[in-house]
Amino acid sequence: MRVLLTGGAGYIGTHTAIVLTEHGHEVVILDDLSNSSEEAVRRASHLAGTELPLVVGDSADRQLVARTLREQRIDAVIHFASLKSPNQSIAHPLTYYRVNLDSAIAVLEAMSETGVARLVFSSSAAVYEQPGAMLREDAPNGLALGHPYGRSKAMIESIITDAATADPVLQAAVLRYFNPVGAHSSGDIGEDPHDIPNNLMPYLGQVGTGEREQLQIYGDDYDTPDGTGVRDYIHVVDLAEGHVAALEALEPGVLTVNLGTGQGTSVLEALHAFERVVGRVLPHRIVPRREGDSAYATADPTLAHERIGWRARRTFTDAVADQWRWHQANPRGYRG
Repeated sequence: MRVLLTGGAGYIGTHTAIVLTEHGHEVVILDDLSNSSEEAVRRASHLAGTELPLVVGDSADRQLVARTLREQRIDAVIHFASLKSPNQSIAHPLTYYRVNLDSAIAVLEAMSETGVARLVFSSSAAVYEQPGAMLREDAPNGLALGHPYGRSKAMIESIITDAATADPVLQAAVLRYFNPVGAHSSGDIGEDPHDIPNNLMPYLGQVGTGEREQLQIYGDDYDTPDGTGVRDYIHVVDLAEGHVAALEALEPGVLTVNLGTGQGTSVLEALHAFERVVGRVLPHRIVPRREGDSAYATADPTLAHERIGWRARRTFTDAVADQWRWHQANPRGYRG
């Protein structure tokens, strides 16, 4: 298949592009480069062994998306393009709703207009109303959430379901990510936040390289074995392989699955794992909990294995080693 990746120049998109080419698919990337770079696409093209065409533009531009689908002879879309910080979404709710909803609707309209019927949507475990251990896809989810980011993803899931009900030709997979970590084993591509990282692992990497003074751990009084929050960390290449498995298993209607490992790692456990790889103690301090954080958020990945034949294969230690390799080689990310 020839696959359009909206937002495909980003962290997950570039890794997915490489895995798609390894499976014999062709890839085209559409990205406005607001949170990514041409250098990421150049490096991903090198690793894929083939040029990954880049169309620079906004995924919320329906005409641009439709033109790209036609001109590039696209068979399927993987929709990554969105804003993704829960905390920033609380401060900037209108921006999050506009960007995330507008781009999803524009992509669906362009697909309908051009007769492209296959869609894989990048959703999030943030749609679950009550985070907990071993969350199943039928756990309560929707609008009773603590931040606009999660609500925007839940809204888009509903929009896709409604679109599939109206058009029985539409084939869609909704992938609820847990916590992507790691990098390509080459160390050439990885996560490159443009501002202070919102996620634990890139922050740890920046502490390891000296770019950040210390790690702040938000709360050590949760009801967990060591008092710090427990999360399900999934290697980004496993996540990418989940997209390919979902794409190749598409059938009419909407399939929703978790992409996670089913294993929980606490913040302190993650810190100590990073210290073992780096070979030294990393400075950290405990600060008060953040609003909206929970003790546990781990996936039950059973349905993904049953329905699309996928399961995570890489360990958290693998992810830490790959993350550190990326940070060592690229302490300033793609900026040199």
